[in-house]
Amino acid sequence: MHPMLNTAVKAARRAGSIINRASRNLDILEVKDKSFNDFVSNVDHASEQEIINILSQAYPDHAILAEESGSTGTSDFEWIIDPLDGTTNFLHGFPQYAVSIALAHKGVLTEAVVFDPCSNDLFTASRGGGAFLNERRIRVSKRSVLQDALIGTGFPYREFGHIDAYLAMFRDFMSKTSGVRRPGAAALDLAYVAAGRLDGFWEMGLAPWDIAAGCLLVLEAGGIVGDLQGKDGFMKSGNIVGGSPKIYALMLKTIAPHLTPELKT
Repeated sequence: MHPMLNTAVKAARRAGSIINRASRNLDILEVKDKSFNDFVSNVDHASEQEIINILSQAYPDHAILAEESGSTGTSDFEWIIDPLDGTTNFLHGFPQYAVSIALAHKGVLTEAVVFDPCSNDLFTASRGGGAFLNERRIRVSKRSVLQDALIGTGFPYREFGHIDAYLAMFRDFMSKTSGVRRPGAAALDLAYVAAGRLDGFWEMGLAPWDIAAGCLLVLEAGGIVGDLQGKDGFMKSGNIVGGSPKIYALMLKTIAPHLTPELKT
């Protein structure tokens, strides 16, 4: 395992321990509204600080982009951190949330960790080195027909400007696939695509820390990621499609009729 990935795994597991301890006492957590339907707890902050401490101690010159504390430092190396992806799930005791840590070098994703503290599942990837679940190699699914596919998504919950377009896409996927799932943690959804648990995933309006690690996992597992038109702008727009190669192409074809001019920019 690459030394930088090793450090990220250490940070993710330490954050997972903080999250697991807090999950036993959800009724005493301090919770605040960042915006409509967007919550943050003292556990998010504690988890993020632990990750930053470990990464900064090992690599003091690296920049950091974290969900709660924002961007710090300037460097060719940037750690992209979501200390608790799926906070709403966590606050309800719904066991679908994760720690997500990625490293980008000159804007190119090179290392990824997604850690599920509920199941102890550890997803890791290094650019050019493959994707792994608990140290066993994983690959995207081999399904080639949309009718057989299980697709993940995320419902809009903060910004509803594209709700009509999204619902039209959802309707088509619901009628053309074997099922659509919305677990509520994009980092895990993408990790599941990498592991073949889902055949594809799409969502709109995500942040870089929601998708950075998961995108590299999918790529290293033999899948494809892109924006709603199959282009490379997904890290900036937050509009993402990921899947096994054949399912990815079929998803783009299903999405295309519902793209508004705003979603094409």
